[in-house]
Amino acid sequence: MSESESESENENESERAFGVDLDFGDDGLVPAVAQDADTGEVLMLAYADRDALERTVETGRAHYYSRSREERWEKGATSGHTQAVEEVRVDCDGDALLYVVEQTGGACHTGHRSCFYRTVEGETVGERVFDPDDVYE
Repeated sequence: MSESESESENENESERAFGVDLDFGDDGLVPAVAQDADTGEVLMLAYADRDALERTVETGRAHYYSRSREERWEKGATSGHTQAVEEVRVDCDGDALLYVVEQTGGACHTGHRSCFYRTVEGETVGERVFDPDDVYE
């Protein structure tokens, strides 16, 4: 078996392990939206690769892939502002994920509860729940 056939077989096994067909795109990533389980509020948009999704499912804690740092990360590992994942949903096309989470603290690195705290006009509409200077070095 060629290396490309082996890689393709591993990808198919991973997709089957989730029970649905997933499209991780050419870059190996799929958008992942985090939504508050109680309120339905959209908290953030990040990306996940196969490993991040597997870790999320296995641990019940949100894991993502940082495109800028080119590494996987667990939400809240540094800040303590964690996401306990109650359910992972897949959109109709299999190319986006929804993490339904119980959010502890703020989801946004700016200190806001949600990353969607501004309107396109520049008005701040979301609440700041922590001071990022106290959390990040």
